[in-house]
Amino acid sequence: MILRLLQRAGALMSGQTTASRQRAEKRLLFVCTGNICRSPTAEAVMRRQLSAAGLQGRIEVASAGTHALRGSAADARAVRAAAGRGYDMARLRARQFVRQDFAQFDHILVMDQDHIDWLRRDQPAAHAPRVELLMNFARQTPGVSEVPDPYYGPPQGFEEALNLIEDACAGLLETLRATPVVSGQLPRG
Repeated sequence: MILRLLQRAGALMSGQTTASRQRAEKRLLFVCTGNICRSPTAEAVMRRQLSAAGLQGRIEVASAGTHALRGSAADARAVRAAAGRGYDMARLRARQFVRQDFAQFDHILVMDQDHIDWLRRDQPAAHAPRVELLMNFARQTPGVSEVPDPYYGPPQGFEEALNLIEDACAGLLETLRATPVVSGQLPRG
């Protein structure tokens, strides 16, 4: 009972209702370290791209962090960079990745190899194909495998991270549109 209440609270914090989770044909989770920079940026970018493609009710999008402080707002520098391009991150709040996410989401898209390593320590074997680098789907930035963490750098780092995330999310959307809606591993971009 408590687990269901926590899951519902997490869904409401991420803007998802029970009805939208039941209708979603595919569920995507973006993961970074603190869930205050890269992964909420990816969530906002993907939400807008899905909306523009008319897929917002069919694909659920959320974000989490490997070391998130639950309820924290997105970093102000990430919010500013995203707002400058029309993305709204005001309602997004950080949450910690939990083991149940492996079963709740069809695809877990991470920002760097450290996140894959961290998730795989606790990952059930049946869910191995579901975790991969978001940058695998990038089209305009070949050879870039990770979205660098801008947190400790200058404000320009948030713009650069956003550039990479927009590219990878566009490639991910292209892949989703070309793939039958079934659980399992997405083909590589």
